Amino acid sequence: MKKWMRTETFAAWAFMAPGLLIVAVFVLWPIVYGLPLSLTDYSVIGETHYVGLDNYVTAFQDKSFLASLWNSMVYVLIVPIIQIISILMAILVNSRIPLIKAFRAAYYIPVVTSMVAVALMWSWLFSSNGVINYALIQLGVIQEQVGWLSSSNTALYVIMFITMWKGLGYYMMLYLAGLQSIPTDLYEASMIDGASRWQTIYRITIPLLRPHILFCTLISLMGAIRVFDEVFVLTNGKGGPGTATLTSSLYIYQKGLVQFNFGYASALGLIVSVIVGILSILVFRLNKKGGVQTY
Repeated sequence: MKKWMRTETFAAWAFMAPGLLIVAVFVLWPIVYGLPLSLTDYSVIGETHYVGLDNYVTAFQDKSFLASLWNSMVYVLIVPIIQIISILMAILVNSRIPLIKAFRAAYYIPVVTSMVAVALMWSWLFSSNGVINYALIQLGVIQEQVGWLSSSNTALYVIMFITMWKGLGYYMMLYLAGLQSIPTDLYEASMIDGASRWQTIYRITIPLLRPHILFCTLISLMGAIRVFDEVFVLTNGKGGPGTATLTSSLYIYQKGLVQFNFGYASALGLIVSVIVGILSILVFRLNKKGGVQTY
């Protein structure tokens, strides 16, 4: 066996090869192939014609697509909320308090639960005769039953809440791993210096968690924009009522795999990809600084 084949580099590439092949076939190739496809009217049935930028012009005149983009941008609002709550939860479960392992497990159970099962459970809870309405009426918060998922004023926010509820445990565990990698002598030094609990969190914990915050923010941002499962299950694939819960991923699915308008769906997908890229660059710039701060 040649010398280079015995090196750690070769072993690393050998282990990564299956994953890289899957990424190349199912992620990179569709992106590359999507660009020329978006310039045609390809629809499986019938001849394919080159249409230039017509699909892109149509997209920005398509009220349903613009509504889905707006809903996806509203969905992004859960990103900072879920990160803040996850960090606070990670700080809590990193403490030495009784039953902390049970607490960690309880918050991680939704992560390993199927999104379909989660969506169905919450659809029952938020139904007109569900537990949520009953509890709120008993507490005097509302006077009559509310159609949480049938009202255009509340449906999107209910689905956002479900997404946040399911994702909290996942991000909490990532932040917990980050917290446990911070040297304890930094906290001991801050105690000697007389720093308060809040100063310790703000000046030491948060700066040293920045790499984790960047990673978690990016993946939650992309997850929020491409949200699909919960919207599909809770609205029977329609994104209703009206376009109240229609997200960009669901609309692309409708155009591509329901109406077989692959050319137009490819154009929509590339527009959304560009928006995700711009938002990702902004997140990188906002998380550029790092390091422990003085107090």
